[in-house]
Amino acid sequence: MKRLSVLAATLSPVALLASCGSGYSTGEPTGEAVSTPSRTGDFDGNFAISEHGTFDEPWASAFVPGTQKLFITEKPGTAKIYDVATRRTAAVSGLPQVDYGGQGGLGDVAFLPSESSNTINGRTIYLSWVEAGSGDTRGAVVGRGQLTCAQAEACSISGLDIVWRQTPKVTGRGHYSHRIVFSPDEQYMFVTSGERQKKDPAQDRSNTLGTIVRLNLDGTPAAGNPFASEGSPTDEIWTYGNRNMLSIDFDSEGRLWEIEHGPQGGDELNLVQPGKNYGWPVRSNGINYDNSNIPDHTPDDGFTKPVISWSPVIAPGNMVFYQGDLFPRMDGDLIVAGLKTQALIRVALDGERAREIARYDMGERIRQVVEGPDGALWVLEDGEGGRLLELRPE
Repeated sequence: MKRLSVLAATLSPVALLASCGSGYSTGEPTGEAVSTPSRTGDFDGNFAISEHGTFDEPWASAFVPGTQKLFITEKPGTAKIYDVATRRTAAVSGLPQVDYGGQGGLGDVAFLPSESSNTINGRTIYLSWVEAGSGDTRGAVVGRGQLTCAQAEACSISGLDIVWRQTPKVTGRGHYSHRIVFSPDEQYMFVTSGERQKKDPAQDRSNTLGTIVRLNLDGTPAAGNPFASEGSPTDEIWTYGNRNMLSIDFDSEGRLWEIEHGPQGGDELNLVQPGKNYGWPVRSNGINYDNSNIPDHTPDDGFTKPVISWSPVIAPGNMVFYQGDLFPRMDGDLIVAGLKTQALIRVALDGERAREIARYDMGERIRQVVEGPDGALWVLEDGEGGRLLELRPE
């Protein structure tokens, strides 16, 4: 085990006002970090870090409920299961053919908590990936199958059927989003559907680009969706006006949150509310990559405002609401994987308000962070040879 000191960085008072989420977000920079503890008795930011091997462009991970087995997807189209207790790695067969390139490939993985067991066989598994279409087009899909591990080092997925497709397939290889989360009662599945770098479709409810969709577990549109009367594919839509949402999760009170990439500036943490329009590309607290202006959010613009807006951007990977007690005073906080920031970003919630309270420097782009069965944090670095790291308090 390596013992590394990782800086716990809290925001300056000015930055806290900019990111508190009251009224609407200012879009101001998050401010300079200072190396002081954020709250009395809080985790001091010093991690004991253990390395657990490397992976080929890891993109997502999830513990199989009831086990110490971590399922890891790799963007080129492969996956592994790592047993954190035995340190053994199993290959996974039966994976789909993916359209790999740019931001596309094999994506998210999700399991049903209700199927928790100390054995892995017969588990329902949900995967997202990018599927090729005609005429150099492609789009995200979600599939459902059964995971079986007949041997310690060999697992397979059978009966993997596509249950949802992003509509329509378009050219390009960016902003698929395709993150998956289940409602706490497991009645619904929410999937983030990025606007594929096409901008305007995010304001057009005749397609599912730039939306969050709410589905039954079999992928059919859920009853009671806010625009169901407008007809397919609108009957899937829960929110719209979104950009590139790389994580979505429920907090302990059952509120749904998502985090998304802005353009130059304007990364957003949003409270997900049915039927709401989040403004992209009409409003953003960032500017376009060609430096052309996008009007900032204002109180009277008619769009739902981000709870936090980051400029400069943090470039989020995923996020997880921490529920353990291993790290002092972290219970209920949101931990965000930072790509550009090469850090873990910690956000404290107060009802429907939120503020960033710390950054933990990791020295590498962080793609994914999940909580382990005993409260440890398991982190995946981005890119080829991305390491799997186990984080505990020092």
